[in-house]
Amino acid sequence: MPSKNSRRGRGGGGGGKGPKIAETTRIRLTRVLENFQTSNDEEYKFEPGLSNDDRRYVHLLSRRMGFKSKSSGTGNERRLFIRKDIQKAESDNKLESLPHFTFSEESKRALGDLFAHFPPGDGNSKDLVGGNSGKTHNARRYSDDIFSRPSMTKDEITRRLEDVASRRETVSGLKEITELRSKLPIASYKDEITSTVDSHQVPQYILDHMWGKGEVCKILCTQPRRISAMSVSERISKERGEPAGENVGYKIRLESKGGKQSSMVLCTTGVLLRVLVSKGSRQSKMKHAKDAISNITHIIMDEIHERDRYSDFMLAILRDMLPSYPHLRLILMSATIDTARFSQYFGGCPIIQVPGFTYPVKTYYLEDVLFAVKSSNADTTTFSDPINNHEISEDQKLSFDEAINLAWSNDEWDLLLELVSSEGTPELFNYQHSLSGLTPLMVFAGRGRVCEMCMLLSFGADCNLRAKDGTTALEIAERENQPEAADIIKKHMDGSNSMEEQNLLDKYLETVRSEIIDVVLMEKLIRKICTDSKDGGILVFLPGWDDINRAREKLLASSFFMNPSKFVVISLHSMVPMLEQKKVFKRPPPGCRKIVLSTNIAETAVTIDDIVYVLDTGRMKEKSYDPYNNVSTLESSWISKASAKQREGRAGRCQPGICYHLYSKLRAAALPDFRTPEIKRMPIEEICLQVKVLDPSCKIEEFLAKTLDPPVSESIRNAIVVLRDIGALSPDGTLTDLGEKLGSLPVHPVISRMLFFAILMNCLDPALTLACASDYKDPFTIPMSIEDKKRAADAKSELASLYGGFGDQFAVLAAFECWKNSKEMGLEARFCSQYYVSGGAMKMLSGMRKQLQTELIRLGFIHSDDISSYSMNAYDPGVLHAVLVAGMYPMVGRLCFPSKGAKRAMIETASGDKVRVHNRSINFKLSFKKNLGHTLVVFDEITRGDMGVNIRNCSLIGPLPILLLSTEISVAPGEENDQRKEEEEEDDDDDDEGSEDETGGDDAMELDAKSSGNNEDQFMSSPDNMVKIIVDRWLYFGSKAIDVSLLYCLRERLSAAILYKVTYPRSPLPPILAASMHAVACILSCDGCSGRTVVADGVDKLTTMVNATNLGKPPTWTQPQPQPQPTWTNSQPQQWTQPQPQTDHYGKYDKSKEATNMDSVTDMDTATASIQQYGNGSKESTAEFINHGGYQNFGPSSASTSTSKNIENPSGIRP
Repeated sequence: MPSKNSRRGRGGGGGGKGPKIAETTRIRLTRVLENFQTSNDEEYKFEPGLSNDDRRYVHLLSRRMGFKSKSSGTGNERRLFIRKDIQKAESDNKLESLPHFTFSEESKRALGDLFAHFPPGDGNSKDLVGGNSGKTHNARRYSDDIFSRPSMTKDEITRRLEDVASRRETVSGLKEITELRSKLPIASYKDEITSTVDSHQVPQYILDHMWGKGEVCKILCTQPRRISAMSVSERISKERGEPAGENVGYKIRLESKGGKQSSMVLCTTGVLLRVLVSKGSRQSKMKHAKDAISNITHIIMDEIHERDRYSDFMLAILRDMLPSYPHLRLILMSATIDTARFSQYFGGCPIIQVPGFTYPVKTYYLEDVLFAVKSSNADTTTFSDPINNHEISEDQKLSFDEAINLAWSNDEWDLLLELVSSEGTPELFNYQHSLSGLTPLMVFAGRGRVCEMCMLLSFGADCNLRAKDGTTALEIAERENQPEAADIIKKHMDGSNSMEEQNLLDKYLETVRSEIIDVVLMEKLIRKICTDSKDGGILVFLPGWDDINRAREKLLASSFFMNPSKFVVISLHSMVPMLEQKKVFKRPPPGCRKIVLSTNIAETAVTIDDIVYVLDTGRMKEKSYDPYNNVSTLESSWISKASAKQREGRAGRCQPGICYHLYSKLRAAALPDFRTPEIKRMPIEEICLQVKVLDPSCKIEEFLAKTLDPPVSESIRNAIVVLRDIGALSPDGTLTDLGEKLGSLPVHPVISRMLFFAILMNCLDPALTLACASDYKDPFTIPMSIEDKKRAADAKSELASLYGGFGDQFAVLAAFECWKNSKEMGLEARFCSQYYVSGGAMKMLSGMRKQLQTELIRLGFIHSDDISSYSMNAYDPGVLHAVLVAGMYPMVGRLCFPSKGAKRAMIETASGDKVRVHNRSINFKLSFKKNLGHTLVVFDEITRGDMGVNIRNCSLIGPLPILLLSTEISVAPGEENDQRKEEEEEDDDDDDEGSEDETGGDDAMELDAKSSGNNEDQFMSSPDNMVKIIVDRWLYFGSKAIDVSLLYCLRERLSAAILYKVTYPRSPLPPILAASMHAVACILSCDGCSGRTVVADGVDKLTTMVNATNLGKPPTWTQPQPQPQPTWTNSQPQQWTQPQPQTDHYGKYDKSKEATNMDSVTDMDTATASIQQYGNGSKESTAEFINHGGYQNFGPSSASTSTSKNIENPSGIRP
């Protein structure tokens, strides 16, 4: 059996020896699979002839990309098939094996009281929502005077311009800056820029130009990141000698500086998108929107090459808008952009090419690195193989002559590619045409076929040969205007790619997969750099945290790098604590060299001015979306040529430098020019909803087809399904009132729905945290040492336990609450240090929460005079679980065992896939008792990475929240009813033979349509009949008919209440809906957490600091009517005194009105009869409810202030 080290290979972990195939073959096969992934084909069939190693490589790659692969046939006819496939779940759905759901006695009493006052037949839901006498509330659309054009006279404009000019001449610091600006390459293009459009220099030129003409202007300049918008704004203000927010302001998600008087505003792409979308939503709002757009004179989109999905969406909107706004000028800026393509997209708009400035950077590739490292290490084996010389036959000569003629004259390449690929000898690579003297290398170079040219060079083709006219391959490339090909030949002719180097490369690639980061080679190269030079920082680009950690451990394990006075190794990653990140900008003391291990965050976001050497692994962690399997992928992938150029430039920012690309020249030539646009590799629910908000009559597919790179149709279909599931779109694709409101908030539509539900449940505060955390990075930091990693995991588990445990999302909630309380106590730094929490992330979450809360107030969903009352149930575990489900749905799974004796649970999804829990999740170490594998889980996303498919953030939940909030539930008879049905069907030859489908069988009855028929009456007529509940066509539960009937009524009224709230946000709920929401909160408080039957491994308690932050202390608010309040002390366990039940007084609707079947289960007469047995129960609720903005017609709440029983007692702390 091979040893562990031999399996891991030279990469130092993360992959072993791969199939022995040429790198050109790897590139070709990878491209085939990538093209298949983006196509609409479901299956791809390879031609016969693949070797065993070729097929093995395709199998490995297919598994990583989520495809199914299979080989069939024998010998030369053996063929390989790959297909996109999703396996459906196969479950044991017998009633006795299903999890059983029933309402507790407390819940039954609450429901009984509700239905005694408002029976199921009372009130038609559609009438409730549409029957309000008031008008639908139209919230003020996105309007901010910061986007309005300044009101200035010509004299005032002249005065401001003179003030700026005067400061530049008299203030010493500004005079220096002005001189530096005048020397920039872009300065010579100032007139061309201003005349054409009639980054931070461009907007200044435009502003000065407009002021020089005595005209007011409003210039919007977008940046892809918040920090960029703020820093660029402050830098421009500094260069103009004025405070930020005066003439130059910024507007980002959390804050803004400046106002109407600001002539220039820096903003993020999301901010501008909301301005653009607000112009369309309804025809009645067009006038206001037109005024907003008309105020803007210039829109500058910077860093457009990043191609995030919002930028592409905005480009499509702007292209349609420009003809209607002739005064508006659009400027796209980027250092690396396909200018011709963007110009063509906008009808051939002008292009201004401005040369950049960097110090010279010398570049080397893997071939050069291997040779250099070999020369400096005596223990490295020299690889060399004898060259086989073969005679060229006459047939081969004729074939090559014909192939060269076809390629050079007709651009027909197949024959030439076949010959050079199959006849791999130097004589054939260097064959010269019998008449012209052209070689295959010359033909490839002259036609710009860079990848094939690099292949020949790597095989040993001679670039010094001359054609009959005396020209070389280099000269032909220059003559035919092929600069990239000429550049590659020049570098090759410098002697960097000798046969010995090529042999070294071939041998190396046989032992190490090119996709794996070889930390051994990296350590040797860094050691050589440090030996051959005295100073200069080293920047290493690595894909992700795991690679950074492996590289760091490898360096620090070496005796050469162990001396901290000579070397300082710094990790740069978004999850590294801010204090650690700031170290990269500090220059080390003399004699000490800085080594920075970074992700692609160092490509453009930061500039480290003492970097001289760059090591580029050519890999990056890229988040993508596989629409065919509906999973996200976070895996290492090859960078683009544009990114490679950016990485090179990091070595030449402040002085000449050297860049070592740790991949071959062939691989470098095969890199894509640019990254795949985000709109093609990310879920697009938000964009699809915004399309409908922009123009409700527009078809989503038709609008997105107008983008620069449209998303695949499967992504659009998946997004539409999600929007229909949450009620944003109707079944026919029409924008609903709910959908319009969901699109009005700056969060994902699913998160918006959670916020509306949380408002109804008086559980808003944690919902705000969950909403903002879902749109921001993980607030937990990653420590360096193994011991600290364990302490960090334990700390996270302890935080989650404050909300009952078993939830990564609960850990975030607890961390924020503890951080907030610690900050008030002056213990913020101590808490963050001991619990491995990022203080910067928490401050960002705090600001995001305030902004989102302000937006809810602006739209009328909450009232600013009584904010605390919207969070009365913030610490109720059952209600909180339901709020979480509302925000995660439809990402639901259930725990299962992958095999007998398995130690770790897996999560089975709706598609039937079984997915592992990520080792950084709190639930990674879950174990459970026998026959308890039906515990439900909600999660944020499924991620497929280099280490397989996993779920990183998940929380365990009970069945009640899913039963209330799922898209649909169906009901089927239990086993006894099944048997009776089969006996009846045997006597009925006329019955249809329906086949079992996704809903769980032909005996399933959907609750979304009013049902009738003897069979349904039979198994739903008796309250105690056992039935199966089928949720979203794959989750099964056992229950009694009475409980199903209760669920139906609650689901119907919950849907009606949400719709009413978004339609009339400032109006109180009608009495029937207000009482129903009160009851829903009560039953969630009682039963929302039931069903979480798991046992977790023990957690080592670290400190009592969390307890000291008063997490369990309830917020202070004024009750609508006086009633007893719970009293807590810091020295006693949390206790409350249950107030005595009080009689509720509800207003009642006419019982003759029939309920509308929004989610119908069965004939309502049957349901009503079943429910009446609970009609007069006394109420004992554990959750509070306030009908905000309206008369509390059901009397004072008899509930106590609810808080989790699992939140530990707050205690004192010694600072």
